[in-house]
Amino acid sequence: MSVFGDVPQAPPVAVFKLTADFREDAHPQKVNLGVGAYRTDDCQPWVLPVVKKVERMIVEDGSLNHEYLPILGLPEFRSASSKVALGEDSAAIKENRVGGVQSLGGTGALRVGAEYLRRWYNGTNNTATPVYVSAPTWENHNGVFTDAGFKDIRPYHYWDAAKRGLDLAGLLDDLENAPEHSIFVLHACAHNPTGTDPTQEEWKQIAEIMKRRNLFVFFDSAYQGFASGSLDKDAWAIRFFVSEGFELFVAQSFSKNFGLYNERVGNLTVVSQDSETLTRVLSQMEKIVRTTWSNPPSQGARIVSKTLNCPELFAEWKGNVKTMADRVLLMRDELKTKLLALGTPGTWDHITQQIGMFSFTGLNPKQVEYMIKERHVYLMASGRINMCGLTTKNIDYVAQSIHESVTKVQ
Repeated sequence: MSVFGDVPQAPPVAVFKLTADFREDAHPQKVNLGVGAYRTDDCQPWVLPVVKKVERMIVEDGSLNHEYLPILGLPEFRSASSKVALGEDSAAIKENRVGGVQSLGGTGALRVGAEYLRRWYNGTNNTATPVYVSAPTWENHNGVFTDAGFKDIRPYHYWDAAKRGLDLAGLLDDLENAPEHSIFVLHACAHNPTGTDPTQEEWKQIAEIMKRRNLFVFFDSAYQGFASGSLDKDAWAIRFFVSEGFELFVAQSFSKNFGLYNERVGNLTVVSQDSETLTRVLSQMEKIVRTTWSNPPSQGARIVSKTLNCPELFAEWKGNVKTMADRVLLMRDELKTKLLALGTPGTWDHITQQIGMFSFTGLNPKQVEYMIKERHVYLMASGRINMCGLTTKNIDYVAQSIHESVTKVQ
């Protein structure tokens, strides 16, 4: 008998299982609207032109080597990443109370932050501190905080299925009733999976309650620039909370807005009360990193760092990001127009009211099953679709498939 003989088979990760099923499907009109990655109008991955340019620069730079990076990562990457999140003129940065931890993607940033909070937030060994995640949320949020040792993971109201929009009243009520010092994971922009974000006025209401109730803010910022095409607009909520005096964490991912999915480039931005506190916080995070991945890889961080720290490359990158965001916005308009033209039952305004890579269509599980089995259009069981999977060549077929599923399946 193997010592691993009693290990149960873990269920597959849903989005990767969906992609595997899609690949095995031989149907000529099959469409993959599941995996969260950008695709061109030819449904192909896109290496950003600015990334190609910087990669060539790195290859030709004879001064670079493969020595270890510092435990907390490439310094110029960390500082540039925090500036992108908080803004070049951030008072917190000028006051030297902002620091960063280079991480393995946004997930790594979440995990380092979660591990630190479990050990050191509001005292030591905080396994009983409630951690609130939106209902629904990105599935990894629950797993990351659970595996970090938190025992009390709670949902907060977010999606109103009836109106296909934000349940602001429910969200605010949950904030008012959460125990003081609870941790709230907030999506900075382009909420995954719903694509529904609070307005600036709604963010102000959220901040007021969180400040008054001493709740901790942990932003997940995976789509800055990708939602609206503007880095500043997509970071508005983060910057507002910082301006209100919050100490907070921001988990940043450069997978989407740089197209660096397999380079795993992330950063945990820490905003502290003062520089002395920041130094102590980062010293503990250094210990966490040391026993987790020891120190991070350099290639992706160098690509991002060189781009963000050069005005010409930075401007070119913003143009590349806007290209991606504009294509997503166009697909939203086209899909809504086609569904209305078909007379598809229900309201479809939410398609264009939502923002970012994903849209919560409102399709129920049976309708999703019909889409996959009968129409070979692959999407998550929740009804979430990746708008980047839509192209000018398949959008008519997808719209017709949605129409058929809604009219035939209740």
